[in-house]
Amino acid sequence: MADNAKWYVIHTYSGYENKVKQNIEKVVENRKLHDLICEIRIPMESYTEVKEAKKVEAERKLFPSYVLVKMVMTDDSWYVVRNTRGVTGFVGPGSKPVPLSDKEVEALGVETGAMTVEVDYSVGDNVVVTTGSFEGFTGVVSSIDLEAQTVEVVVSMFGRETPVSLPISQIKAED
Repeated sequence: MADNAKWYVIHTYSGYENKVKQNIEKVVENRKLHDLICEIRIPMESYTEVKEAKKVEAERKLFPSYVLVKMVMTDDSWYVVRNTRGVTGFVGPGSKPVPLSDKEVEALGVETGAMTVEVDYSVGDNVVVTTGSFEGFTGVVSSIDLEAQTVEVVVSMFGRETPVSLPISQIKAED
């Protein structure tokens, strides 16, 4: 029966995603519904944030207020999920559950989490180089390449404006 399971999206109250996941898992365990409700996921992404020249690894929800459930749609499974505390309903026209296609599941990145990097400065901001051969120099950010994790900074050297490319970890926003 689990072969017929499809991914559905349920909408939850903001901040209730983890609680909804735990509650559904508890009901599945207590009522032995493993063959109807196979998997519950909260899509997350890992990202690196650079603050004060330190890299901080963190995770965040890709789709706040949404939980993905892989289940066989029956009256029982629908009832269990729909009546879980914190669930506002299934995503679909008129709250009629519509399963995600395989292509949508792949596009949503349910199986994989993409790595992203965030910095606390942007193009045009004044920054300070914290380490490396340009330590102590101040400059203006001219470009940021998050994929390569580098920052192009224009620094003043010997009375000339000189663009230098540095790793994100060597730069911090000027106070």
